[in-house]
Amino acid sequence: MKKQKFLNPLFLFFAAFIWGTAFAAQSAGMEYIGPFTFSALRSFIGSLFLLPFIWIFKKKDNAKSKISDNIKGGFVCGLALCAAANLQQTALLYASVGKSGFLTALYIIIVPVIGVFLGKKLNAKLCIASLCALAGLYLLCMKTNQMKLEFGDILLLLCAVAFSIHILAIDHYTQKVNGITLSCIQFFVCGAISAFLMFAFETPSLPAIADARLPLLYVGIFSSGIAYTFQIIGQKGLNPVVASLIMSLESVISAIAGWVILGQTLSGREIAGCAVMFLAILIAQI
Repeated sequence: MKKQKFLNPLFLFFAAFIWGTAFAAQSAGMEYIGPFTFSALRSFIGSLFLLPFIWIFKKKDNAKSKISDNIKGGFVCGLALCAAANLQQTALLYASVGKSGFLTALYIIIVPVIGVFLGKKLNAKLCIASLCALAGLYLLCMKTNQMKLEFGDILLLLCAVAFSIHILAIDHYTQKVNGITLSCIQFFVCGAISAFLMFAFETPSLPAIADARLPLLYVGIFSSGIAYTFQIIGQKGLNPVVASLIMSLESVISAIAGWVILGQTLSGREIAGCAVMFLAILIAQI
């Protein structure tokens, strides 16, 4: 139990780390292909990447889990992930990166609110941690104090709701099924629905997809195949509010990566935001 309490947050931190460093690749891919095309291809890549690992890491708990539970869990999580991923990807066409990071991470507030309606009790300490994290995100992501609600912002708010549902769905199904199998199925579902939307609303071309191959491979393998699987493994037995707080470090890691790798400077306001975010995680973990 003590080992699990240590490893679960670590898995979630690595997931946040990958998402934070993969954001540039996600944005770069949009220069060549549309949001539905990008979501469909990254999801299929993630699903194919995980197929051999289902066999390699097949364990007793995988044998005991019902096939119907795996399919049902993968379908529900895939629907939520599809909505969140496509809303976020489309919003990148309209909203700034900073505002996108802030509004998407509002799931740290939405998760405990939805949890109340599902019969989960509110923890005062976690509520304080969530509010601290929200304040830190605002300082980090919002360069100005203006918050005008635009079309891209509405998409991001809906994205935050979808990610919240995804987190709670994983919290429910991860107790019943194998994490790698669940992740593989959810990506296939997400990819299939995104592919339908791709052909309905976009005109994908092979040359454009070839130009976006590096961002697609990076995001498909690392951000989808590895990071989302880490999320499922890390959330098992962990309070979903705590999980959402750890995963919100994606924004902090993205800012630090830009500072270290790209030489982008961090203002005092942004450094304060990072500090407040880390404080929030400490409050949740202690």
